[in-house]
Amino acid sequence: MYLLQINTEGRVIIGISAMVLLFTSFLISFISSQRKKMQYHKDIQEAYSREQQALTLQNELLENRVGERTAELIEQKEALENSIINLRATQLQLIQKEKMASLGELTAGIAHEIQNPLNFVNNFSEVNNELLHEMTEYLNKENLTATGKENIQNIVDMITENLIKITHHGKRADDIVKGMLLHSRSSKGEKEPTDINAIAWEYFRLSYHGLRAKDKSFNATMKTDLDESLSTPEGKVNVMPQEIGRVLLNLFNNAFYSVTEKNRLLLEDNSHDILGKPYQPTVLLSTKKVKDNSHNEKIEIRVRDNGMGISQQVMDKIFIPFFTTKPSGQGTGLGLSLSYDIVTKGHQGEMKAETKVGEFTEFIITLPIEYPH
Repeated sequence: MYLLQINTEGRVIIGISAMVLLFTSFLISFISSQRKKMQYHKDIQEAYSREQQALTLQNELLENRVGERTAELIEQKEALENSIINLRATQLQLIQKEKMASLGELTAGIAHEIQNPLNFVNNFSEVNNELLHEMTEYLNKENLTATGKENIQNIVDMITENLIKITHHGKRADDIVKGMLLHSRSSKGEKEPTDINAIAWEYFRLSYHGLRAKDKSFNATMKTDLDESLSTPEGKVNVMPQEIGRVLLNLFNNAFYSVTEKNRLLLEDNSHDILGKPYQPTVLLSTKKVKDNSHNEKIEIRVRDNGMGISQQVMDKIFIPFFTTKPSGQGTGLGLSLSYDIVTKGHQGEMKAETKVGEFTEFIITLPIEYPH
């Protein structure tokens, strides 16, 4: 009985010990788990804190970079604005230079042209003075014979003819001056009844004599094929004469330049043209009435030269502002672009070119006909 009691108590003690050990193990495991959770949360908090610090630093860096980039962009914007202002100023200067170059060439032609009528006026005036002096001598003689009277009458007739010539050439000089003034004035965009043949021929001659005034060795053949119906009172059409004159002057100058360059190169090479004949620089002006596909009447003006011709690469750019094939200082690259604008925008016309390298270049202007009301 005593042994049974001892065994029972031992079992109870062992069970209690086992339970204590089990609880202790559980408690230790629980405490360890809690510590791990606390460490995990601590690590997360520290990681979050480090991430926040990194984000704050990155934001500061980004803000600094954005500020620097914004400052650079503002500086670039100001630089671009200044460049645009300078470019516009340069464009205006070049456009003015082109206009002044055109006016200078026109003035040179006018100066050369105006000398002719003035020379006639001066020469006939001198002759008239001599004739009047001679007539005075006859009148001072007593008892004039029939021959003397006839001589005096002949002198009077000659003076009369000379005065008619003086009046003609004086009006011619006046017309030239008026043409110069019209060309030098700013265009107001007003159209007026105009004899296309007259204005084309006038600027053709002025261009030729302007180049002759600058280079005495310059020489070229001037040919015309003008539609006579355009010179009648009924054939006048509404255009801006000073603007069309500026266009034609530019085309004539380019044509004469081309034939002059070709002639110079042929002379240097001691050669002939492609046909094997001696080269003769020639510029042809032609005008005529034509009809489009809708049977609307138009005026066609052609300026053709037998000069250098234009390559296709250059042809694609000839109406682009500031493009020029002339040596530096001899062209602004605005003549054809301004001419193109005058024809297409100012007169709702067309302007194109046909060419063959080494043979010819022909500019063709087509203007809608607006008859005066």
